[in-house]
Order: sequence, then structure tokens, then C-alpha cells
Amino acid sequence: MRVVLQRVSQASVTINESVVGQIDRGVLLLVGICDADTETDLDYLVNKISHLRIFEDQAGKMNLALNQVNGAILSVSQFTLFANTHKGNRPSFTAAGKPVYAKRLYDQFNQKLAATGIPLATGEFGADMQVTLVNDGPVTIIFDTKENL
Repeated sequence: MRVVLQRVSQASVTINESVVGQIDRGVLLLVGICDADTETDLDYLVNKISHLRIFEDQAGKMNLALNQVNGAILSVSQFTLFANTHKGNRPSFTAAGKPVYAKRLYDQFNQKLAATGIPLATGEFGADMQVTLVNDGPVTIIFDTKENL
């Protein structure tokens, strides 16, 4: 799995001019899944993301996790995180997970995130979405479970 995490002061997802997911302070997750991903990858990322200390404490140090700042998560599926740009100028997305499998894992990932008690909003798997955000910091962190496990 590949996840791009951005610390945000606000973020939202719109589909067909209708807001389907919105958060204030928290993190926006852009989530890419490949066919080699398993529940182990999901568990690793849920644990990492829910405990990641990227919010400032009273001393101005990044030392607080989402639950300590009453933060929320906006999770958006993004198969383009598996783009291969090595040949030519048109990216290939063959490394991205097959839609049925990727959707199942994305749904499981979101269920596991929700089980942490951190408020969760999502986009819609496979939809054409417009994502808006105010990146706070900016803080952007990239996870790739094949490199981190």
C-alpha cells in the first residue's frame, strides 16, 4: 500500500458538486492499493497513522497524535499512486490493484481506521473526485508498506 498523508487544517471531497466527505483539523490520506497488499499492510498503516505524532504540542514540537488534538481523517482512494512513469510520457497503472480487490481492501482499511475512534470521512472508491485541502505546515508524509514492513 502507498499512502500520502497530509496534515490539514481542513479538507473535503466533492463528487458531482456535492460534498461527500469533509474534515477540519486532521489528516488527508490518499490511499493506493496493489494486488500484493494484505491485511498486514492495513494493520501496519492503521497503527502508524493513528499514533503518528505530527501535531504540535505547547512547546511547538510535533509531539501529539490525532486523538490528542481531536483530529479527524479524510480517506480518499487514489490508484494513481501506483503510476509507472519509467517509459514514455504516459503513465502506466498496471501496478495498481484490480478494482474489486482494491475496493475491498480500501473498505477494510477505512473500517479499521474508524475502529480507532478517530472521526473518519471518505471519498468514493472509483469516483471522479475533487479534493480540496489546506495543508498545515506543510506536513506531508509518504508511506509504502513494502518498504516499511
